[in-house]
Amino acid sequence: MAVEHIIDAGKRLDQLCLAPATSGNYSMRTDDDAMAITVSGAHKGFLEKDYVMRANIDGAPLEDKKPSAETLLHSVIYKIFPHVNAILHTHSVASTVLTRLSNDQALVLEGYEMLKAYPNINTHEIRIDLPVFNNTQDITALAQKVEKRLNNEPAFIIRAHGIYGWGEDMAEAMRVIEATEMMLSCELHMKQIQSNERKNDNEQINSLSGYAA
Repeated sequence: MAVEHIIDAGKRLDQLCLAPATSGNYSMRTDDDAMAITVSGAHKGFLEKDYVMRANIDGAPLEDKKPSAETLLHSVIYKIFPHVNAILHTHSVASTVLTRLSNDQALVLEGYEMLKAYPNINTHEIRIDLPVFNNTQDITALAQKVEKRLNNEPAFIIRAHGIYGWGEDMAEAMRVIEATEMMLSCELHMKQIQSNERKNDNEQINSLSGYAA
């Protein structure tokens, strides 16, 4: 069943343009406290059963296949949150651009009705700080930083890379990812609008200054 859920998630996220090229990785915890996880290099919009493999909870492969390079991040999340049974990692323009624009260690989401898509949240009058980690090819070091920092957040972001979101089942993980990506898209559009407004204001000021002269 886990394999089917992962394949379906790949199709859905590819349709939402959140799985370009061969990016992303998805997993589900299995009954024997191992995980089913996408193999390295597979396009997530065209997943087949052979593109999903088993690994133990520490990330070691249980089949003669190569798991995602970021399997250790899945391991850490499963260990921190025993209730989590599904993890999705997406790549989007919004998450990439927003985290390149700032060196902040968290991305703030507040006031959005969509925040109620997160587990145990029933109001838009709340602030969620999504941790942002610097991108690195040293996944072991990154996993250690994630393990030390995560508390009860529903997701985190890797700078200029993508989002990790999770849930008790695949449906909840998908809600978290879709909601997060939607809110980040709003944040990006707001920054673009604010930038245009500042540009227009400056042009008006310059125009008036020239007229006065």
